[in-house]
Amino acid sequence: MRVLLVEDEPDLGAAIQRTLTQEAYIVDWAKDGREAWGYLESQWTQYTLAIFDWLLPGLSGIDLCQRLRAQQSPLPVLMLTAKDQPEDTATGLDAGADDYLVKPFRKIELLARLRALQRRSPHFQPQQLQVGPLTLDYGTHNVSILNQEQGQSVLLTHKEFQLLEYFMQHPRQIVSRDQILNQLWGAEADTISNVVAALMRQLRRKLAELGCDDAIETVYGVGYRLHLTHE
Repeated sequence: MRVLLVEDEPDLGAAIQRTLTQEAYIVDWAKDGREAWGYLESQWTQYTLAIFDWLLPGLSGIDLCQRLRAQQSPLPVLMLTAKDQPEDTATGLDAGADDYLVKPFRKIELLARLRALQRRSPHFQPQQLQVGPLTLDYGTHNVSILNQEQGQSVLLTHKEFQLLEYFMQHPRQIVSRDQILNQLWGAEADTISNVVAALMRQLRRKLAELGCDDAIETVYGVGYRLHLTHE
């Protein structure tokens, strides 16, 4: 799950990022509203949730919510603020926030609210994702091939699962190495790392176990593409 955190307080932002990373979220941390809007406008960055501080340099959390909703974005937003009056809560919710958390707050409450919002996310998949003959199971992290022997599937690691999910969300589209790095490791990923190539080899090997040897093709000099001959 990928989260956009927008918080200009360094200590609080670092603490939230650390908490979410420990819970296996991928976190992009923006320090001001304009930087955050740049993340949100990216065509290839898909967020499950967003956490906006109310008072931010550039664009406020309220401004960000209003821009999102003006574009008909359903992205679930949790608003963080020191404002604790009922009229403040109403202002945040009317601007488009889905939930409201007053500072200071405990880690357990933050995580519980995010889990609740996650269930309402447009990218939340409670059961399975299917593209062509491929079926990705969110409950078991298994991938299987349609019309094969019942029960034949392969277990994926967390990153393998995220990579295949990303391809299945963009079938037949060319995905660059940098886009994969950004989506799976965040905006500050090491761009000289060979981790994408290594992960691609692992995923291809597991798909080959299901007889789907050529599911991910290399478009030389550009990137990779999910290409399913059985679609």
